[in-house]
Amino acid sequence: MSTYDRACYVLERNNRGGMSGRKRQAGRMQAEQSRQPKEPGYPLERGPAAWWAMMLCALAVGVIAGFGAVVFRAMIGGFHNLLFLGRWSFDYEANIHTPPSPGGAWVILVPVLGAIGVAFLVKTFAPEAKGHGVPEVMDAIYCKDGLIRPIVAVIKSLASALSIGSGGSVGREGPIIQVGAAFGSMVGQVVAMPARQRALLIAAGTGGGIAATFNTPIGGIVFAVELMLPFATPVSLLWVGLSCVTATYIGRVFFGDLPSFNVPSLSVIVPSLPLLEDSALALPVLPWFALLGLILGVLAWLLTRGIYWFEDLFDAMPGNYYTRHISGMLLVGLVMYGFMALSELYFGQPNHYYVQGVGYATIMDILRGELTASGFLLLLVGAKLLVTCLTLGSGASGGVFSPSMFLGAALGGCFGSTLLHVLPDLPMAPAHFAYAGMAGMVGGTTGAVLTGTIMIFEMTRDYTVILPVILTVVLACAVRNWLSPSTIYTLKLLRRGEIVPQGLQARMGERKSRHLMTADFLLLPQEQASKPDTVRQALLREHVVVVTGPDDRILGVFDERSRLESPDGQLPPPACCYVLVDPEAPLNAVLRAIDQAGARLALVTRSAPAEPQEVLGVITEREIARFAYATARLTD
Repeated sequence: MSTYDRACYVLERNNRGGMSGRKRQAGRMQAEQSRQPKEPGYPLERGPAAWWAMMLCALAVGVIAGFGAVVFRAMIGGFHNLLFLGRWSFDYEANIHTPPSPGGAWVILVPVLGAIGVAFLVKTFAPEAKGHGVPEVMDAIYCKDGLIRPIVAVIKSLASALSIGSGGSVGREGPIIQVGAAFGSMVGQVVAMPARQRALLIAAGTGGGIAATFNTPIGGIVFAVELMLPFATPVSLLWVGLSCVTATYIGRVFFGDLPSFNVPSLSVIVPSLPLLEDSALALPVLPWFALLGLILGVLAWLLTRGIYWFEDLFDAMPGNYYTRHISGMLLVGLVMYGFMALSELYFGQPNHYYVQGVGYATIMDILRGELTASGFLLLLVGAKLLVTCLTLGSGASGGVFSPSMFLGAALGGCFGSTLLHVLPDLPMAPAHFAYAGMAGMVGGTTGAVLTGTIMIFEMTRDYTVILPVILTVVLACAVRNWLSPSTIYTLKLLRRGEIVPQGLQARMGERKSRHLMTADFLLLPQEQASKPDTVRQALLREHVVVVTGPDDRILGVFDERSRLESPDGQLPPPACCYVLVDPEAPLNAVLRAIDQAGARLALVTRSAPAEPQEVLGVITEREIARFAYATARLTD
């Protein structure tokens, strides 16, 4: 029986087909449940801020996000040049390979030095700065009324700059998102406004940070809409748009107007490619991009799960945060130096630190068509996946965009090179598949299909193969969703028991019945339930009374309304209409089942209707109203 069918299974009134259950002592049962709304209720909210105040706040958030991106990239350059090259300089071009370190093999210890600094900063000042940052921002929006400690932005920036600068395989988006989000939260606390407006400023800060650091204003807006905004309206998009435009302008003043990956148009690499606009010529090409999308979905799942597998592995190791992070980054240093020492000797490729840091130099090699060896690219995929899991799993600080783009470019390039060996007349180049691979991995891991498609387009400004790219992204995201419904962002929160939306979904769509149920029920045998005083006392304690028969069948239910409907003190038979639902039933399905049955509550049971039932919890109108109110606080 499907989840929906089980949710719609209605237990008839009183003696019509009661379900068997395990006999239990009368008492309050422990039920699996998520974090409940605050008791006894939320305080009265402040009135909304005026439109002109929100406009000024959005502009201020954009300014801080823009300058934050500038300062953050300068810090990365300072740490990188000092640790790798032994000189103090903020001038660092990530799209160019770092020259060999004058320290030779001692460069292996550079990530270890970074790990010591990161562990000190995170452990001493802000444990929230550990990891890739975006889940913490989502958690603040949906579970903490948009409250973020300002110190988190400072420590996250320092720790992430040190992680990236010392060779850790993490990206820039997580830290700059937290910088913009923290300032948006701070402004939203200084200026009197409700939680929903504060959430808008946080989303504006995240979008502005993305826009400034990658020079992707449209991508910044779409990122905020898909992953951060509790609701999207013309007004909410106005504040996000103002922030993104302001931050992008500031970024371009310092970084220039060129795209992040300034490579020749793909149509220049293969002059026949414009003919692909003819659908008759495009059709033979699309299936190969579809196949690439399926493969990328598996890789996105491996990255999503792998980071947390390694996190559990390091947490289980003896020692403390320092020793675990140091051990992980020592392995990263070994892999990084291995490519510098052995690439030319064993693979005929130039010696570089291919997998260190953001890895943009390697991506540029692939997009320019300078790195096409299938075997070496496949090795880079495995190595980058390993060092990313080691870096984040052991406790580094940084984002996942850059590792995702690296993996997508390397796997796409490998796929394209192999395919062209088999079909040399195909009017494509490995760079086309690398381009699609980058978008597919970003969309697949984050669950943000539009963000992955639009951001990679803005970072390359190449529209040549947009149709194959869209096909690749949606298939990669679908496969990852099939293997792991949680994204790389929401899985971290799910492991902590927090449920947040995943990309343009209403918050209710994420909830299961087990997240909403409570343990406010009492199992009473029929003999005890026949005593009105016993039932009335339970109802006064706001318990739902579930009446069971001699054979453990559920005979009926008393709820609070049963007491109100008996002013003379004589309780009616337990005839409250209810439905049985599975703990994994989606909340929307539960509500539909309650409505279709005309029921007043739902009993959450563990097994199928034809099997013995174990009551885990109840969902009453009160729980539904509480959840609806918690959601309403974030929406207009």
